[in-house]
Amino acid sequence: MKRYLYLWHRWLGIGLCLLLALWFFSGVVMLYVGYPKLTPAEHLARLPPLSAQGCCVDLGAALQAAQREQAPSSIRLSSLAGRPHYLLGYRDAGSVAVDARTGQRVVPNLELLVASAEQFDPAPAQYLGSVWEDAWSHSRALDHERPLHRIQLQDRDARLLYLSGQTGAVVRVATGDERLWNWVGAWLHWLYPLRGGVLDGAWGWLVTSLAFAASLMCLAGILVGLLRWRFAKPYRSGARTPYKGIARWHHLLGLVFGSLALTWVVSGWLSMNPWRLFEHPQALSSAAYQGGPLLPEAFALGTGEALARFNSDGFVPREIEWRRIGGQGYLLARDGAGAVRLLDGDGRLHRRLEPQALARAASAMWPAGTLQVDTLETYDAYYYGRAEHSMLGHLDKPLPALRLRFDDPASTWLHLDPRSGALIEQLDERRRVYRWLFNLLHSWDWLPLLERRPLWDGLLISASLGGLLLSLSGTWLGWRRLRPRKPSARRRAASRQ
Repeated sequence: MKRYLYLWHRWLGIGLCLLLALWFFSGVVMLYVGYPKLTPAEHLARLPPLSAQGCCVDLGAALQAAQREQAPSSIRLSSLAGRPHYLLGYRDAGSVAVDARTGQRVVPNLELLVASAEQFDPAPAQYLGSVWEDAWSHSRALDHERPLHRIQLQDRDARLLYLSGQTGAVVRVATGDERLWNWVGAWLHWLYPLRGGVLDGAWGWLVTSLAFAASLMCLAGILVGLLRWRFAKPYRSGARTPYKGIARWHHLLGLVFGSLALTWVVSGWLSMNPWRLFEHPQALSSAAYQGGPLLPEAFALGTGEALARFNSDGFVPREIEWRRIGGQGYLLARDGAGAVRLLDGDGRLHRRLEPQALARAASAMWPAGTLQVDTLETYDAYYYGRAEHSMLGHLDKPLPALRLRFDDPASTWLHLDPRSGALIEQLDERRRVYRWLFNLLHSWDWLPLLERRPLWDGLLISASLGGLLLSLSGTWLGWRRLRPRKPSARRRAASRQ
């Protein structure tokens, strides 16, 4: 049995140690440079203020111009090329832009795309053509905007803009530094070289399989390391390990960092949600919280009236979103700094909604059970923010927030933003387990460390360097075993006889 354990570790290591080294190195890069994205703050800061003058056709006319049978899943009034436009999102049919002044549906052309880029940044620009997907646009969140048009800005940060082929809006930004570092960061860490080619359809399966095999390699290595270490009586040489040279260092590094390597690889494997482990079959539907489709009759005030009402209160919106909460229609406005105001059907402005009203709306998701409502004034283990460049750092986690606990079969928790009524996240019992198995073990998302960034950085980098040295030493040993060996002097003499 021991022999098979040694052989499994040896040959899995020969095949995977270099991959593990790349994972450790790219993981350190990702601590400081994330995959390109357009953050909500950057998006709002680049929009001009919405003006009530000459605006706008009513919502019903905009929906009619979209020529879609289904109700939209999202409705926003934003600016394209310096003009107000309705941006309508549909779950199964992409996005649509309608000029809010003329009521005409917009089909992006080169003139609109260049003007939209100039709205984002007036720097000189070069149109690079369209792509369906490339190295910096693999995110599934962009699927409803494809194909994507690329425009290169000649600014200080060498920004590459991605614009929606459906609406012409800027949907992703990749700076020159982000593109440079991501070649050895997220692009490498997530094995994106396998995306976009003949292996594209098998990317998820390949990543999952490689991570699972690497987990077996690490586990076998830990067992081999413990079996070969003399805890009681040293070897004849006086050492506790039988190995010499690089093999000795690999043994020692494995004893110290092997468990860390195993937890990182296993948690990375779990991030791919193998066998849908973290999807609960009885998850609650968020549609009940909304309480009805986004149709014009749900909103009493017209767009022009709403803009005038916001302006009269001294609030200058840059974007307005139509949403329903418990069946009631609200218009949510955001200014350039990210501040929000809610306008109800009676024309009243709200800085935040009452917790009881939000709880009543959410109770429709599980009307047969009981509901516990808590107000979060500080972050805790399940609700916390991350740095903007991190994988989930663009998600707004405001305080205070509401936590609603249901007694449904999935033991669901909801986090709600009382400022906007937004359903921030839904955590059932499986997602809470995922929080520990991935977010804690892989990213070390533990508040006492996250609140002490120099300590968090130092520990993660030190552990990553240990894992990198462990992987590189294994790579060296694998290469040495595979390389052609020169015959010994005794064998050369025997062959001449």
